[in-house]
Amino acid sequence: MNVTFRQLKVFAAVARHLSYTKAAKELHLSQPAVSMQIKQLEDSAGIDLFEQIGKKTYLTEAGREMFHYSKKIAQHLVEIEEVLAQLKGVSRGHLSIAVASTANYFATRLLAAFAKSHEGVSFSLDVTNRESLLHQLEHNECDLVIMGQPPEGVELVTEAFMDNPLVVIAPPDHPLVGVEKVSMKRLQEETFVIRESGSGTRIAMSRFFDEKGFQLKTGMEMTSNEAIKQAVEAGLGLGIVSVHTLALELEVNHLVVLNVAKFPILRHWYVVHRRGKRLSPVAEAFRQFVLGQAKEVLQSLVQR
Repeated sequence: MNVTFRQLKVFAAVARHLSYTKAAKELHLSQPAVSMQIKQLEDSAGIDLFEQIGKKTYLTEAGREMFHYSKKIAQHLVEIEEVLAQLKGVSRGHLSIAVASTANYFATRLLAAFAKSHEGVSFSLDVTNRESLLHQLEHNECDLVIMGQPPEGVELVTEAFMDNPLVVIAPPDHPLVGVEKVSMKRLQEETFVIRESGSGTRIAMSRFFDEKGFQLKTGMEMTSNEAIKQAVEAGLGLGIVSVHTLALELEVNHLVVLNVAKFPILRHWYVVHRRGKRLSPVAEAFRQFVLGQAKEVLQSLVQR
């Protein structure tokens, strides 16, 4: 099969959008030029890669297979480019990072600090939930992931780089503010605003209280730490969040960390990638940066 990189690039664009028009717009080509490249690719492959049903375009089974391998080929081309760049020093390239929504509070600071010494590097940052992070790891869709507790039973390289304490937060006028060592029993009398089932914070919180033999009274479930903080500030209940999400609220006294016995819940932040994945020079440089300098860069977040 005689296939050109140009044909694969055009095919991948059509496969992503399932639209010849959108692919042409993305590639700055005419629609007939896109159609011609796809026709030449299908002739070379000897099988249809797309099918038209009504006004919609779909990938055939062969098309899905071709799309799978075209993404791998594109990734290898990126790796070749960045390996060659490494021979000149890590001065350019692209870094694709996915981070847990909780980690977004410091991930941008890490990227900013890294970018100062790697001015030619471009970045893409996906801030998402745990389910999406696991999907991206499974399908090798990003260079590195920053998350809380990694899943077990998955072929991953996981490296802890910083503590991630979970604390109990309350509005400043809550009666437990200023109380020394609030007992777990007393905590059971309060209503909590909690993260959704499946989130890293929810998993850690549930495991912690199960091990201690306590059960919290829960009210609303929230899909983000921002929503939890706002709900707690509004007096809808107490919350449990990472201390790294609280810098601004603590500084302006909108929220208070309660002094609770057996708290904080001690966790860690991890930098993660698929086992066997060949990290690009830029990704490897960022991994080393996170492992070696993240604590120093982010210390101010905890000290505020």
